[in-house]
Amino acid sequence: MNTTEPVRIGMIGLGHMGRAVALRLLDRAIPVVVFSRNPAKAESLKSHGAAVSPSLRDLAGRVDVIISFLPDDRAVQEVYYGPAGVIANAAKGLLILEMSTVLPDTARELHRAGAARGIRVLDAPVSGSTPAVQQGALTVLAGGDPQAFEASVPIFRQIAREWRLLGPSGSGASMKLVVNTLLGVGMQAIAEAVALGETLGLERERLFDALAEMPVVAPAHRGKLAQTSRRDYQPQFPLRLMRKNFGLILDQAAKHGLSMPVATAAQKESSREETGDGDQDFSVVVRHMERLAKSGEPQFPTAA
Repeated sequence: MNTTEPVRIGMIGLGHMGRAVALRLLDRAIPVVVFSRNPAKAESLKSHGAAVSPSLRDLAGRVDVIISFLPDDRAVQEVYYGPAGVIANAAKGLLILEMSTVLPDTARELHRAGAARGIRVLDAPVSGSTPAVQQGALTVLAGGDPQAFEASVPIFRQIAREWRLLGPSGSGASMKLVVNTLLGVGMQAIAEAVALGETLGLERERLFDALAEMPVVAPAHRGKLAQTSRRDYQPQFPLRLMRKNFGLILDQAAKHGLSMPVATAAQKESSREETGDGDQDFSVVVRHMERLAKSGEPQFPTAA
């Protein structure tokens, strides 16, 4: 990384999180080059000062650091591998911060592929949604080499309040699945608790106000309570991505012979709730549980 000139950062993937991180960096006068498979998403950042790259090959040759927020493991493979991918076209010394939520094996494979060409790779998924990006309050969960981690700290400072090296490559990806287990299961539990409270006759506004003060509600969920109390389900973390996360979590559990009955039940509910609402925030599970409670529809099969 060049220490005498501003670090040039390439952004790949401009969904909710990728776009928010790009804007945060641009607001701090950090040079950013963007690439998206949807050209309109990249072009929309020009007015904020971003340069737009026409291809992965071009991007890989123009930047010192690449940050990627990609939807799934397949997208990571398509972006980084092959003759037109980042790995084949990047100069030795490039630093990759792969912030997507992917399987630990995907993260380890990317680390090995990068190391073979002198490219440093951290799996560095984040905890926090778009408001946390705007406040510089993300938590970075990293896996990889300590030297690469230390080199990344100046970038983490721009977008995060906390950053942790959890261990070798794959450790950040593993920790993100742990965190998202609590996030997804906890939101489903809150949705059911809200439905119970309303069914028992509690007034909705008072119910939400009281829950927001309860120590049993985690800070991440407290923000969701404020949003759902207004029936606001604008996406900060879309439900379709939470469903994807549950798929990764249960994939790893099955691989290692681990039973996760609560996560399995929450995944089934998120799958049912996603119909028509996949692009809304994952807190929309509250609305679904409220509707089920009002409809009187049985939510679980009765015993034979």
